[in-house]
Amino acid sequence: MALPPRPVNPRRDPGPAPLPHRAAGWRAGLALAALLGAAPLGACSVFEAPEQIRGNRADAEMIQQLTPGVSTRADVTAVLGSPSATSTFDQREWYYISAVSHIRPARVPALEKQRVVVVRFDDRGVVEGIDQKGEDQMRNVAVVDRTTPVPGNERSLLQALFGNIGRFGPTAAQETVPGANAGAGAPPR
Repeated sequence: MALPPRPVNPRRDPGPAPLPHRAAGWRAGLALAALLGAAPLGACSVFEAPEQIRGNRADAEMIQQLTPGVSTRADVTAVLGSPSATSTFDQREWYYISAVSHIRPARVPALEKQRVVVVRFDDRGVVEGIDQKGEDQMRNVAVVDRTTPVPGNERSLLQALFGNIGRFGPTAAQETVPGANAGAGAPPR
């Protein structure tokens, strides 16, 4: 005599075996989800901070148009434009300063390249020489934290507020206008 089939515990029953086409669909879905999740990360390079050029960019082609001993200040201005700075006392050196940087959100602007082109002139205003200075020739300048004292009274905020009471008003304006208190014989204005 055959035994009746035993009841199956649903918690321990592994269920039907996975079909090959179901496993392939699951893997394809996982691959699609990974691709869609990674797509925004790849698009971040599209939204990279644009290159910002500041100052007077003097390219090599522009500098080659200038010939020492021949080109004048007018020629330099026509080719390179107005200088970023000039020498302090004699105006014999013109400085063309350019910088390339990227400004990224919530960060300090990142300076990538900085270049200075120095154009020297002789007494007649003719180009004497052209020098290019790169980042390797630059020095950091220490900023001094001192403040310059201002001559005069050191007034507090309360002194400034209460000292100005009555200074500005209709009667104060009449007293400060020259000729406002002139007598009856004064000519009208």
